[in-house]
Amino acid sequence: MTTASAPGDPMRGDTARDWEDVRSYTLEEEQEAELLARQTECTFIWAGRDGHPMGVVMNYLPRDGRFWLTATEGRPRIAAVRRDPRVSIAITSKGSGIAVSKSLTYKGTCVVHEDAETKAWFYPAFAARLRPGDEAKAASFAAHLDSPGRVVLEIVPDRRIGFDSAKMWAAAPSAAPSAR
Repeated sequence: MTTASAPGDPMRGDTARDWEDVRSYTLEEEQEAELLARQTECTFIWAGRDGHPMGVVMNYLPRDGRFWLTATEGRPRIAAVRRDPRVSIAITSKGSGIAVSKSLTYKGTCVVHEDAETKAWFYPAFAARLRPGDEAKAASFAAHLDSPGRVVLEIVPDRRIGFDSAKMWAAAPSAAPSAR
């Protein structure tokens, strides 16, 4: 609901009266690209054996509209996505250096890759993203990833939800956090 406040109202200047509908505070493509470039962690969410959602924080590599992660075959999440490939990832700007809170959630399907061809391009690209500016550290990291039980996860998104709190604070400046 969007209504202007009355004179003397503590919400004076706010165009948003409440936050029942936040759909207009979506993240634009440019901000999405910045968030994906700057943030290296996501929360990876899958359905456990009992159908209950589970999640862990993992590093990711965005590439060609998909998200790539890695884990060892023995992790319960790998057996879970083999049973039910429906997954989600959530990405927040927290810790990325982006000043105002932004977030993205994608739901999609997870493909488990075990082939040498995928690992050959993924390990160096993933390591370079996580060890930027240090080729020796990236090469060492990639070499450590290359173990017999490791798999690569490809998340193929089919839905996206983006949120930009800057838009929300612009609509309700009386509720915005103080500048730090």
